[in-house]
Amino acid sequence: MKKIVSLFLFSTLLCAVYIPNHKCKECHERIYDEYSRSAHSKTYFNDELHRRVADLADSKKYECAACHMPAASDVKALESGKERPNPRNVRERDAISCFYCHTIAFVKEAHRHNIIIPAKQAEGYKPSLYGNLENPDENDKHSCVHSPIYDRYACVGCHSHKTNAHGVEIFHAMKPNESSESCIKCHMPKIPGGVEKMNKKDRAHHYSHYFRGIHDAKMRKEAIDLNVTAKKGSDRLIVTLHNRMPHPLIIQPARMKFLKVELIRDGKTIWRNFNTSPYEDKKGTFVIEFTGRDGKPVSIPSNAYGYGFKNNLEGDATKRIVYKVPSMKSGDTIVATFWVYLVKPSCRGILQLEDKSLMRPYLMKKISTKVH
Repeated sequence: MKKIVSLFLFSTLLCAVYIPNHKCKECHERIYDEYSRSAHSKTYFNDELHRRVADLADSKKYECAACHMPAASDVKALESGKERPNPRNVRERDAISCFYCHTIAFVKEAHRHNIIIPAKQAEGYKPSLYGNLENPDENDKHSCVHSPIYDRYACVGCHSHKTNAHGVEIFHAMKPNESSESCIKCHMPKIPGGVEKMNKKDRAHHYSHYFRGIHDAKMRKEAIDLNVTAKKGSDRLIVTLHNRMPHPLIIQPARMKFLKVELIRDGKTIWRNFNTSPYEDKKGTFVIEFTGRDGKPVSIPSNAYGYGFKNNLEGDATKRIVYKVPSMKSGDTIVATFWVYLVKPSCRGILQLEDKSLMRPYLMKKISTKVH
C-alpha cells in the first residue's frame, strides 16, 4: 500500500501544467520579443547548425536534449533513441523554454556535464515560476517566487562544461565553483522597462532576455582589446590580444577566431601573417580541432578521442604575439583585424550547411597604426 501511495504522489508531481512560450507573451511582451530573437529560442527544428551536428553525432539518439530540448516530457527517451524530436510537440518545439528556465530548483555538479533538477508542482495547482525578481507579482497563470538560484547558478547547468563519452572536453565556459553572476552581467544586462506589459509596480528595469552573444556586433567588439607595437627600423611587429570576457575565447567548438595583420607601404601590402588560410598562422588562430581513435581529424566533437590542434585564450588573459616582418619605415601602416567564423572551415564539408551566413567571417575588432 505504501508503495502504491508513493508512486501515486510521484506521478502526480509530474503532471504540472506546462506553460508554452507563446502564452508568456500575453503578459511579458517585451521579454518575449527579446527571447524570440535570442539563441535560447533556437532548437533542433529551427537551428540548421545544431541539427546537422546532432544528426551526424547520432542519427537515432538525440543526446543533446538535456540542454537543447530540456522542456521535453521525456528527455531520457530522446537521449536513448526511444523517441525522436517531434515538431508537433510544443514542449520540444519551445527550445530552451521560458517555463523550463524559470522552474530550475537545483543544479548538480557532475563530471561530464552538470545536471539541472527542475521543480515539480502538484496537479491542480498553479505552477510556481522562479526568478531573481524581488517581491514578484502573481497572476492567473502562475505564482512567482524569488530564488537565489537565479542570482548565482542558473547558467551553470548548461554552460559550465561538457565532456564526451571518450573523456574529451568539448568545451568549458566556467571554472569549477564559478557562479552565474558574470554571465548575467554581460549576457543579461539591465535595460529600461518593466517585466510585464501591465507594469503595475512601475518597475524601471528588467534583465534582458536577448542573451546577447557572438551574433551581436556590439558584443563582438567589446569582447577583446587589440593593440599593435611597431617601431621604425625594427623587423619585429608585436600584436597584443586581451580577452575581456571572463570565459575562454573559444567555447563553442564549431567556432574559429583569428588575427589578420598587414604591413602596408605606399598603398601596397608588403607582408601579411597568412596568405590564404588563417591556419597558416598557428599563433594568431584560435580554434579547437579534434581527432578520432585513429588520430585523423574528426569534425563532430562527440566522436573525438583527442585534439589535433588547440589554441585558446582563457578569460581575462592576454597573449603577446611577435611577428618577423620586413624592416619597418616611417609612414608604413599596420592594419590588424580580429575575426570570427561561426562555422570553422574544417567542418564545413561534412556539415553541408545551406545557411551561408554561418561560413562568412564576422569582424570583431579593427585597428590601424602608423609607424613613426
